[in-house]
Amino acid sequence: MLDISHISKTFNPGTVNEKKALTDLTLHLDPGEFVTIIGSNGAGKSTLFNAICGSFLTDEGSIKLGGEDITFMPEYRRARSIGRLYQDPMRGSAPGMTIEENLGLAAGSGGWFSHMTARDRARFRDQLALLDMGLEDRMKQPVGLLSGGQRQALTLLMATVNPPKLLLLDEHTAALDPGTAEKVLKVTREVVERHQITTLMVTHNMHQALELGGRTLMMAAGRIVLDVSGSERAGMTVDDLLSRFKAGTGKALDNDRILLS
Repeated sequence: MLDISHISKTFNPGTVNEKKALTDLTLHLDPGEFVTIIGSNGAGKSTLFNAICGSFLTDEGSIKLGGEDITFMPEYRRARSIGRLYQDPMRGSAPGMTIEENLGLAAGSGGWFSHMTARDRARFRDQLALLDMGLEDRMKQPVGLLSGGQRQALTLLMATVNPPKLLLLDEHTAALDPGTAEKVLKVTREVVERHQITTLMVTHNMHQALELGGRTLMMAAGRIVLDVSGSERAGMTVDDLLSRFKAGTGKALDNDRILLS
């Protein structure tokens, strides 16, 4: 499904601000695979997502999605096959538009909202009901009136209303309170499982990294330093992750946000 082969990216090459963000990174995901990623700030997690989405062209290597080479494909064209959620709940929706209009925009219903059919509205209402947040009864309300958790759940629904080939979750619960974050994670599991969407999820929480999906990656200095799945991952603890990180990088993980999560 996703084939990343030997990609590298250096920002500001040849200057005092040179930064090697990705170094000879290779990754393969099977269809329907749910993979979690953990790593310190600057490890290359969001840069990897930006490379996949086409926010910039990589210096080397190739990226294929569903067998199609997207290495040089413009970002707007990749967006048709890739859904993405960010850490900021306010980033993925239009606050001045209603819930219904946001969903219509995401689904491409008719191009103009006046062309949205009763069938479209019924479909959106049914999908909102699955969130169990009462949003199906607030479809005419502006999104700006929703809480952060409600907006993030809506953004997840918008990103999957037409199930993408790949879903990228970039710490999408990090800005939420623990209770709301758990609810959004529950919705995430259900949506991904229902549509069997191939998913990459960045998290700062090592417990989540081991509990969600079926495979865990750890990144450092633009490389994947740990890749575990199956029975090996099932028996791992947070202490095991820390030990394996140290073995793979030669130094202990020192990110307080991760260690205290």
